Parts: sequence; C-alpha cells; structure tokens
Amino acid sequence: MNSFHRHCMPALAALAISALATAAATDVAAQVPPVTLTRPTSPEKAPDASGFIPRWLLLEPIGANGLTDSAVQAIVKKEYFPSQFTVIPHDGDKVTAGDTELTWHAVETKNYNVDLYHFAHALDKPTSNVLFWAVTVVNCPQEVRGVRLAIGSNAASVWWVNGKEVIGIYGDRQTVIDDGVSKRLTLNKGPNIVRAAIVNGGGATDFCARFLDAEDKPLKGFTVSVGEVRK
Repeated sequence: MNSFHRHCMPALAALAISALATAAATDVAAQVPPVTLTRPTSPEKAPDASGFIPRWLLLEPIGANGLTDSAVQAIVKKEYFPSQFTVIPHDGDKVTAGDTELTWHAVETKNYNVDLYHFAHALDKPTSNVLFWAVTVVNCPQEVRGVRLAIGSNAASVWWVNGKEVIGIYGDRQTVIDDGVSKRLTLNKGPNIVRAAIVNGGGATDFCARFLDAEDKPLKGFTVSVGEVRK
C-alpha cells in the first residue's frame, strides 16, 4: 500500500460517512411536517382575507374505508357516537366510538386549509382509511341570504349547515379551492353550525371551506368560534 492509500483513504472514507450522515439528517428533517395548526387564543376569529374559515373543532379519526358516493354516504350516516349530527362539542370533550375513546380538539390553521394529516400525526393517530368529524360556529351579525358554502377536501367529504346536508364530494381527490359549491342558502343572525365529515383513503388529507356571497365573492363580516379552549 503506498503512502496515499495508507494516509488519505481513511480520511476520505470518514468524510464520505460524514456526508452521508448529513444527507440522512437533512432527509429526516425534510420529512418532519411543518406546524400549520395552533390552539385558538381568542374567543372569536374572523375569516382570512379570502374568506376561509380558520377555526374548527376536530374529532380524533375513526376507522373507515371507501370513497365512492355510496360508501361515503354509508360511512357518514352510521352512528358512531350519540348526537353526532347535532352535538356542538367543546375542546376536550370525549366520545366513545365502538370501543375507542376519542377527544375533540380546538384548532386554528395558519393556512387557508386545515391539514388533517398534521392533526392526526401530532396525536400519533392513523391518517389513512379514516373518518374525521369537524364542527365550527359561524356568528353573523345579521341574516345573510343567497350565500353558498364552497369547499374542497382530500379526499371525500359531506357538509351540513344548521343541520341540513348541503354538499358532498367523492372519490380519491386532492383539495381544490371551491371544488364543491352548495345551492343558495341563508345564514341566520347569530350562530350557525357548520359540520363536516371528511373520509381519507391514504396519504395526505386536508380540507378548506368558505362562504360565497350573492355575487359569488368571499363572504366576510362574520366570526367563527369554538367555545372555551382548555389549557
């Protein structure tokens, strides 16, 4: 073995190992999901500049499988816990679905969409073949007629306003702004309950929602609330 191999090869090997370790650490860091959800810190929150609803109560995921129209309708119409279509939950409330105790969590998104993958992953909960329930309260200073609920989701979702089913989108799809738009409806003066069921097959999952006014522009001038947030 000549002098180069004897003295330089070990050093080059060490540098290569160090570079691989750095690359591996970079890859791991890149895989860490960004923090997009926070805890609400005020009683009410206005929609963002584009009218998207930023604050929701999310229930920990329930196992579910199927994305076709009929499968999703069967999934969301099944009773998993008492009063699931009428309850206005509070942060920290618990329900029992089958043999599993699940908790409602108040969240606020930094983006236009609510990242359910980040939500479930942070709680060490499954993100594939699951059903998420979401509820928020839209507070209007006066009655608003002729509005439409505009939503997007990954994947399928069904939506209710004040107890009435108003829109559903199905299949293995990506979240697209205003992918589904309801018929014209009226928001009451005072609180209005928006409820959603999002069914995910695999991979990423999220949703977005806003109201469009009579001219199909983003509705503003209201606030959303989710009740008291537990410390």
